[in-house]
Amino acid sequence: MTELQMGLIGLGASAVVGVLAYNKWQEHKHRRLAEKMLKAQHEDVLLENSAHEEATEHFASNGADAPGALAANVGLAAHAVAERVEPSMEPLLRLDPRLEELVPSREEPLARQFPASPEPLSGSVPQTSQAVPMPVSEPAPARSADEVKEARESVQPLHLLSPVIDYVASFEAVEPAPAYQILESQRDALARVRKPVHWIGYNERSREWEPIIDDGDSEYRRIRIGLQLVDRHGPARDGDLSTFHVAMQDLSDELMAIVDLPPRQPALEAAAKLDEFCAGVDIQIGINVISQGQVFPGTKLRALAEAAGMAIDSEGRFVRCDDDGNVLYMLTNQEAAGFSAESMKTMSTHGVTFLLDVPRVSHGDRVFNQMLDLARRFAEALHGSLVDDNRRPLSEGALEPIRRQVAQYQAVMAARNLPAGGPLALRLFS
Repeated sequence: MTELQMGLIGLGASAVVGVLAYNKWQEHKHRRLAEKMLKAQHEDVLLENSAHEEATEHFASNGADAPGALAANVGLAAHAVAERVEPSMEPLLRLDPRLEELVPSREEPLARQFPASPEPLSGSVPQTSQAVPMPVSEPAPARSADEVKEARESVQPLHLLSPVIDYVASFEAVEPAPAYQILESQRDALARVRKPVHWIGYNERSREWEPIIDDGDSEYRRIRIGLQLVDRHGPARDGDLSTFHVAMQDLSDELMAIVDLPPRQPALEAAAKLDEFCAGVDIQIGINVISQGQVFPGTKLRALAEAAGMAIDSEGRFVRCDDDGNVLYMLTNQEAAGFSAESMKTMSTHGVTFLLDVPRVSHGDRVFNQMLDLARRFAEALHGSLVDDNRRPLSEGALEPIRRQVAQYQAVMAARNLPAGGPLALRLFS
């Protein structure tokens, strides 16, 4: 053998010895670890039985029942396990007490929601000829002042916003937001919506809902914003509702508020049905006063109108309003020019029309009679005549069906909970 071969054999033998020594060391190490892990930590069965006998003798010597004492110990252990509390998010919510108002209480007794069921009768019921009185249910417990207050605050006034004609977004904010911030936040986005948007908030001081106006100092935590679904231009479109929906979500993020938005498709379907109903009752009654040769001077028209309590509005009409400022009926010029304080001195016309907007006036039959009486006075003073749209003279026989028609249409609106002349009707027929 050469020296190289001898060296290789020696090196191989050293490697084998090293591996065997390493394995032996690892085996010894793991055996010690196993002995340590498996070291007897529990009492031996025989020793345990012996200890149990000693405990029994101890209890017996003290006049106690051994099984009962052991049962008591087991009960304490079970009670200790039962008292463990699972992790909860409640402590996180209580870090900010303002958030507690947004979380419903879980401690309200169920008895307030569900009456207690009567306990079953035990034993036999004796047969008797007398009537057995039926158990009388106890009256529901009276609500506390806080409950009454909460119920009143949660109900928004329907004359300001109503789910019947509005798509309402409901906001509950952690911090009160100033009126100007609420109104300005999504102004640009809502400018693309072609239907009116109405804003109301709950005033914490007066404890009432009120329209939100940019007055600079009012703040609101509870906010309701409604997109009107129908007006005289037709129902809201899907694009209007989508734009409003996105704007309300963005406003919720800005105010750090929770927002509740109804589903859109049912709202669109309701808008179409409501628009169909409104189109069926949207009528106007007109009584024409026309000249019989000579024109009506503007100065005389103005004198007659103002003597009847009418005034010129921004649209160039004479209007008669009630005590709340709502228009009862109006007087328009049959010719192109409207009425104005400046032009009445020089203008003249061959005819005027008294107009009653039926959906926008309550007690329409009575208002119609008032308008008819005034039209007759105008015709007499101006030496004109009363005619219908076809220039036929209006007789009493022709006027009576009109009265019945006005009353009929307004009865239909009242049956739909949209009384003529009411706040909702004034918004729908605008």
